[in-house]
Amino acid sequence: MIAIIDYGMGNLRSVQKGFEAVGAAATVTSDAQKILSAKSVVLPGVGAFKECMANLEKLNLIDTVRQSVKSGKPFLGICLGLQLLFSQAEEFGRVDGLGILPGKVVGFKEVRAKSDSGEPLKIPHMGWNRVRATSRNSLFDAVADESYFYFVHSYYIVPDDPAIVATTTRYGIDFASGIHRENIHAFQFHPEKSQRQGLTVLKNFSRLNH
Repeated sequence: MIAIIDYGMGNLRSVQKGFEAVGAAATVTSDAQKILSAKSVVLPGVGAFKECMANLEKLNLIDTVRQSVKSGKPFLGICLGLQLLFSQAEEFGRVDGLGILPGKVVGFKEVRAKSDSGEPLKIPHMGWNRVRATSRNSLFDAVADESYFYFVHSYYIVPDDPAIVATTTRYGIDFASGIHRENIHAFQFHPEKSQRQGLTVLKNFSRLNH
C-alpha cells in the first residue's frame, strides 16, 4: 500500500486517482501509524510553504515524514512536497523546512527570470514545460527525455549538493525540477496532472519495493 500524506493541502484525490489509474493501491491518510507501516510514502502539496509546515506540525507529522525517509522505503515528493524536504524557504522571510535535504527554496522573482527573448516571465510558472533528465533514473524508465510535464509554482529549489539533481527545466533560467537521493524521489511538476508521461512516473514509483 502507498500512503499519501494528508495534511490538509494538495491535490490528494488527484494523486490517489493517478495511482489507481496505473493499478496501484494508494490511501490518503494523516494517521502516523498507517504512514509508517506503508510500503511507500507520497508527500504532495500545493500552497504556501509556511502554512504547509504549520499543518504538518499541528498534525504531529513532521517526525513521521522524517522517519519514513530514514526507513529507506520509497518516498515521493510532489511540488511543495519537494520543497518541504529542504532546509529553508525564502517566502516572505525565512521559513524552516523539514531539513531532510540541505538547500533552500527561492522565488523566481529574485532572479528576475526572463524568457529567451528577454521578456519578463509570468509568475507563477504555470503550464506545460520540458523536463530534462540529468542522469538515469528508474522513475523515468519509458519516459522520453525532454517530455512535457505540468507545473504550477512560484518558487524553486537550490540544493547544496548538485549531485542530487535528477531533472532540470528551463523557465528563464535552468532550475532543478527534480531530485533523487537514495530512496527519495521528488519533483516540482505534477505527475498526476501530466497525462501519459506523468502516469508512467507514478507507475514506476509504485513498482519500487515490490
